Amino acid sequence: MKSSSLVLAAALTLAACGNANSSKAQEGVFAEPNSRQVPGSAMEMKSSFAPVVREAAPAVVNISARTVQTVRDPYFQFFGGGMPQQRVAESAGSGVIVRSDGIVVTNNHVIENAQAIRVVLNDRREFAARVILADERSDIAVLQLEDVTGALPVLAIDDQEEQEVGDLVLAIGNPFGVGQTVTNGIISALNRTETGISDSGSFIQTDAAINPGNSGGPLVDMDGDVIGINTAIFSRSGSSAGVGFAVPASMVRRVVDSALGGASSVVRPWLGVKGDSVTADIARSLGLDRPQGLIVTELYAGGPGARAGIQDGDVITAVAGQEVNDQGGLNFRIGTHSPNDTVAISLLRDGRPVTVNARVQPLPGDTKVVPETIRRGSFAGAEAAVLTPALADRLGGDPFAQGVIIVSAPRGTYASGNGFQRGDVVLRVDGRPARDLAAVTQAARGSEVVIQRQGRIMTGRVS
Repeated sequence: MKSSSLVLAAALTLAACGNANSSKAQEGVFAEPNSRQVPGSAMEMKSSFAPVVREAAPAVVNISARTVQTVRDPYFQFFGGGMPQQRVAESAGSGVIVRSDGIVVTNNHVIENAQAIRVVLNDRREFAARVILADERSDIAVLQLEDVTGALPVLAIDDQEEQEVGDLVLAIGNPFGVGQTVTNGIISALNRTETGISDSGSFIQTDAAINPGNSGGPLVDMDGDVIGINTAIFSRSGSSAGVGFAVPASMVRRVVDSALGGASSVVRPWLGVKGDSVTADIARSLGLDRPQGLIVTELYAGGPGARAGIQDGDVITAVAGQEVNDQGGLNFRIGTHSPNDTVAISLLRDGRPVTVNARVQPLPGDTKVVPETIRRGSFAGAEAAVLTPALADRLGGDPFAQGVIIVSAPRGTYASGNGFQRGDVVLRVDGRPARDLAAVTQAARGSEVVIQRQGRIMTGRVS
């Protein structure tokens, strides 16, 4: 678990079926969500969660991931010597079987950089596992258990997003390594985006107790279906404070479908739209009865949004019927779709509701950095690459940004001597946009250079 104010904690979960006897599950395919009904009275609710747990618990697993780290003895390192030593480290988390032939979902941070992964079922059977796909951005990883014989118990994923604040939920996992544990609570909020966990996440918030070791375990509704992945907790102590966050099942389904489709990464489409949340002041200026939606401030030329007819000043209120109120929410909703899907975008234009259909597509450009060494000028010696929307997004930047990114600036080069660093994005040189490497090579003594460094815009002259 990561120890900060936001501690990654629980996990992804998809599904196939809550009934081990289903013929679909035996064939290794996803099953339909359970038809079990929510308790119909307070008496039924108080009675027991046991029927739901009985269905769900067999498909929840414990995961142990072993990594080998190279370290030096700090005493000898202080004196500049000492032989490096290898240290074995293990991380423990949870997961959920989503297909009867051994497809398991867990958190990426549970298995990251692991040399060996061991999965233990609720009935104490053990399997080795390999990673099919690991998506750092959503913190979701998909595993395949090795040497599976027979159909394994599975859970169904319910990605219909019909949940409401106040619905009862269960979190199942292996907190603190004590063994499988079930905690209950309610959904305390939906569509949480400003959490600091991800720039494209929209989370289910729950007060079900989630602690270190729950990572990878499912958030289950009263139908016995997986509705999300407990992926983080807000805590100052590192333990549950009653505020946990789960990745909605729609995103989990997207990652699993990518893995089972043979992809090595999740290709996220985009709309090519940038905007600001509608505040109370903006709502009054637009004549809206309340603050809602995202006001469009920028459109990518030729992007899906522009081609669909979205205009500057439009207020986006929903994507495929799901409410949107900020940029993170828009990114998430678009990201749950597959590239080339046609998606209904609900707008307010001049106070009137409008719906347009946008064909969402992958961000343009290459996601790989292909650096070139700059041979002359104030950036000489640096390795740099021209930003594309796809590359900027992969690096965690703004896809709308145009510039040249410094991939490396080794010591002793002109670039390093002039104060440029790895990760700097050169935006302008002498007032001209840096759209290619040729623009950067023009920088000389006295040139005014504008760069972006760790989110800050900095202007200076080359000395």
